[in-house]
Amino acid sequence: MPEELRTERLILRALRPSDAGPVALYAGDPRVARMTTSIPHPYPPGAAELFVETSTAGRGAEIVWAIDATPIEAAEFVGVIGFRPETSEIGYWIGPPFWNTGYVSEALEAVIDHVFTSVQADKLVEQVFADNPASAHVLEKWGFRSAGTIETYSVARGEMVETRLLQLDRADWKARLEAATATG
Repeated sequence: MPEELRTERLILRALRPSDAGPVALYAGDPRVARMTTSIPHPYPPGAAELFVETSTAGRGAEIVWAIDATPIEAAEFVGVIGFRPETSEIGYWIGPPFWNTGYVSEALEAVIDHVFTSVQADKLVEQVFADNPASAHVLEKWGFRSAGTIETYSVARGEMVETRLLQLDRADWKARLEAATATG
């Protein structure tokens, strides 16, 4: 079970059985599924319940947090963010009603800080489809840099998709924090 993380507006918490409905709704949106490697479209019945059960039982390959906006009296579930310790990969998706709210950026900062201070990973990596500049922009805002391009299979699209690799080293993150502390 993931450690609960808090930001100014969000709680990043373990998934709950009650999250299955919103997971199915948002992951079932073709705009969300198309920007991921593993979410199928159409989203199959029971997939959300299985995702929640696998994540809460710790049987998955990643640590998954629900992005919960109840601290500002908003939605209890807006999306997910995860970290795969074996590959140092971070990933996220958020429901379309919550796009352009800054929630992903805020959740990403909390997870980056958690990973670099608690998990002691040396780097974080993320794969972003080339036709998803908004997601790449969020990562670049926190210091992720281009590490090349590859082709990755998208289940929802049923085809290989040009994919940008982005990476953030712990040393770069630490330097950013020190610079912000010195100027703040």
